[in-house]
Amino acid sequence: MHGDLKNSRFLVIGGSSGIGLAVAMAATNAGAAVTIASRSRAKLDSALADSRLTARGRQLDIIDHPAVESFFADEAAWDHVVVSAAQTTSGPVRKLGLSEARDTMDSKFWGAYHVARSAKFREHGSLCLISGFRGVRPSANTVLQGAVNAALEALARGLALELAPIRVNVVSPGLIATPLWAGMAETEREAMFTSAAERLPLRRIGQSSDVANAVLFLASSPFSTGSTVVVDGGGIIAA
Repeated sequence: MHGDLKNSRFLVIGGSSGIGLAVAMAATNAGAAVTIASRSRAKLDSALADSRLTARGRQLDIIDHPAVESFFADEAAWDHVVVSAAQTTSGPVRKLGLSEARDTMDSKFWGAYHVARSAKFREHGSLCLISGFRGVRPSANTVLQGAVNAALEALARGLALELAPIRVNVVSPGLIATPLWAGMAETEREAMFTSAAERLPLRRIGQSSDVANAVLFLASSPFSTGSTVVVDGGGIIAA
């Protein structure tokens, strides 16, 4: 399916779990030479222990700009870079602590900004950022996350012009069954998924592999740049 990714240098930042790990798995299956980066050594080790994943692991905290600069200075140019790493907190603006709000912005927006500023790409390479459906469909309790996602998508459109011919795109997932929800009680989580699925045209919740397919499509599509691909089971059109 993604034959033109074979032997490409493919970096997935946040590739040790969830959507990032699914992207790394899909890129491995497409024949890419994959490196996953994460700020958590334990998560890296756990991901690399999976026999289905053939990849290198590098520890990296993308909030730390000097560390990001050093990381890319030490590496050869990449064909494809995907940024899915983010530690975010949600809640009403008037109740969420300012330090938590700034940490969310630092992690998801400024982390991606640092990578875009420092990454080295081969000719015809690509950068893909992961945003989220709250950027266009906000809720009262996710105002900050919606703003960060919208900012990421605006950043990508500008970068597509600045970095051309390097391609810059975004994948915007809807509600996806990932370890993000592991902290919820199983019955509560399943009830949430069931309720959400009933409102979707496709009647199911997305999986990390659904998002990974969109990421690899953009990586292997030489005429795609400045785009946001929504992977939400039709949630936006059904809202």
